[in-house]
Amino acid sequence: MSICKSFLPNIDKNSEVLILGSMPGIKSLKEQQYYAHPQNRFWKLMGKCCNCKDLAQKIYPEKLKILLKNKIALWDVIATCNRDGSLDSNIENEIPNDIPKLLKKYNIKRICFNGNKSYLSFKKYFPQILEQYNCYKLPSTSPANAKYKPEDLYNEWSKAVVIE
Repeated sequence: MSICKSFLPNIDKNSEVLILGSMPGIKSLKEQQYYAHPQNRFWKLMGKCCNCKDLAQKIYPEKLKILLKNKIALWDVIATCNRDGSLDSNIENEIPNDIPKLLKKYNIKRICFNGNKSYLSFKKYFPQILEQYNCYKLPSTSPANAKYKPEDLYNEWSKAVVIE
C-alpha cells in the first residue's frame, strides 16, 4: 500500500468557490498536478464552466491561473492516506487537510465536492461546516464515473461553479 500526500491548495484572495477532491490519483501524484489523468474530464469541464474552450490543452500553471481568474479554488479533503491504485474505494487511514483554517483565511462562499468520497470525508471530519456554507455534492469527473455524459456533468457542475 502506498502513502499518498495531497498538494497545496490553489487559492487566492478573490476565490469564492472551493472545489474539493478526495485525493489525487496515481497519475496526478506522479505529475504533481491536479487531475493529470488524460481521461479525467475535470479540465474540459472547467474549460466550459470558465468559458475557455482550450483550457484542457493549456500548460498546468495556466490552467490554475484561469481557475483563479474565475474565482475558483482547488484542493483536496484528504491530506494523507494509504491507497493501492487510484480508486477512492481503496483509501485507508485518511487524515484530512485543515480546511477550517483555509476557510477562515479566504472569502469562500461555496464548497463543491468532486464526487462522493470527497463529500463523505468532508462530512466525517467537518459536519458543522456543511451547515455554514452553500455546499454541492457533484458527480465525479473521474473516468470511473462513466455513467455521466459530459453534457450531464456540465449541467450539474455549472449550477454550482459558475459565478453569475
